[in-house]
Amino acid sequence: QVQLVESGGGLVQAGGSLRLSCAASGRTFSNYAMAWFRQAPGKEREFVTAIKWSGSSTYYADSVKGRFTMSRDNAKNTVYLQMNSLKPEDTAAYYCAAGRLYPVTDPRQYDYWGQGTQVTVSS
Repeated sequence: QVQLVESGGGLVQAGGSLRLSCAASGRTFSNYAMAWFRQAPGKEREFVTAIKWSGSSTYYADSVKGRFTMSRDNAKNTVYLQMNSLKPEDTAAYYCAAGRLYPVTDPRQYDYWGQGTQVTVSS
């Protein structure tokens, strides 16, 4: 079992930045690929980015490529999502997830999920 807790969400103006964190506990964190998804009201959960268990490779959705950066610190059991040049369409609840495969964009392939943190970008 892996427990995931996200933090760092909030309200920011368009063009601004936020950094999300996801702290993991439980089973060996470094065995898992990690990902961020987001979900806006009335929409399906959307893949944002994933990172390999070692941190040596990342994969991004086209909508965030060049603006978002995912990283991980296995010593701290934490993954991060640095979000720059935020746009109103980035507004959503952001979730981190842990899974065995990489890179995977299908949320059904992930085994563990956090409770989410809200990001709101005002225009």
